[in-house]
Amino acid sequence: MAEVTETNYGPKLRARKDGAAVPLDELDKRLLNLMQGSFPLARHPYQHVASEAGIGEEEALTRVRRLLDERIIRQVTPIFDTRALGYSSMLVAAKVDAENPWRAANVINAHPGVSHNYLRNHEFNIWFTIATEPDSKLGLEGTIARLGELAGAESIRQLPTLKLFKIRMDLEMEAGTDKLAGQVAEAVEPAETEPQPYDEFDRAVIRATQGELPVVSEPYAPAAAALGISQEELLAHLEAMQERRLLRRVAAILYHRRAGFSANGMGVWKVPEQRVAELGAEMARFRGISHCYQRPTYPDWPYSVFTMAHGRSKEECDAILDSIAEQTGISERATLYSSTEFKKIRLLYFTDEHRDWERLNAGV
Repeated sequence: MAEVTETNYGPKLRARKDGAAVPLDELDKRLLNLMQGSFPLARHPYQHVASEAGIGEEEALTRVRRLLDERIIRQVTPIFDTRALGYSSMLVAAKVDAENPWRAANVINAHPGVSHNYLRNHEFNIWFTIATEPDSKLGLEGTIARLGELAGAESIRQLPTLKLFKIRMDLEMEAGTDKLAGQVAEAVEPAETEPQPYDEFDRAVIRATQGELPVVSEPYAPAAAALGISQEELLAHLEAMQERRLLRRVAAILYHRRAGFSANGMGVWKVPEQRVAELGAEMARFRGISHCYQRPTYPDWPYSVFTMAHGRSKEECDAILDSIAEQTGISERATLYSSTEFKKIRLLYFTDEHRDWERLNAGV
């Protein structure tokens, strides 16, 4: 079969270079890389970031505040592990009215567990991720079915993770296309995380720290005060939560387009079943790939491995995915580009919103 790189559904894609990007100097780019990957659990984390960048703490704070004001950084926040906390989650593809996808998107977006929702150039035109709480009365599949009804979806395809090869949403600000389309020397295989035990104090810590951390010299101080403990006690507890896999890391989350990454392409690959483990791990090693999963196939959907590529242009995404095809020899593939971002948020855990949604929309 000939290689398939695009589909013909949906509106024209944004392909212009840079898009809505805001000009950044080299120090901005260095800081953004550090804030995405090296923000420590420490009383004065910005001192560490500043030292790595070769500047003073006050300059680092000033620049990060400006990057927030200019909507390049969405927020600096703890990233907790949804699966470790016992939440059930899934990628879902829905076929909705192509003439008015916003109506369906708004219905889907209203669920508090929907963190990402995109319009993509495919017959299945809405793609979203959803999580439900451990004590959800509807459960994940029941919630997806109800959302499909409310959104008027013609068809819903459930695409759970069968195997996780990579999940690391860092936008490489300093590297060029050649590096993004290349492989790292070593790839650390992500641990498969099952639900982990936690208690009421863990819940309290999550409630106190989730969301946007203040950009101040001691950003953990307000949460410690709210919990009635010292910063040292809070930081020690967060470190323990990280060891228990409840907390993945603390990091800056960026607005992709304004940070210069105006395109994202979901590359999907028809990989022989006996080679999924081998080639999935190989695809995950590419710098320009943030997420890599094995997902189920269907009679009309033969693609078993999903790779999310991020680039400064559609051409850069294509270069990353073309490099994967050349390296692996897999030619049966498709690339689904997003034309509209309907929703992108960090999930908030242990709130009343999930129960409220189920009561209002499903009567449970």
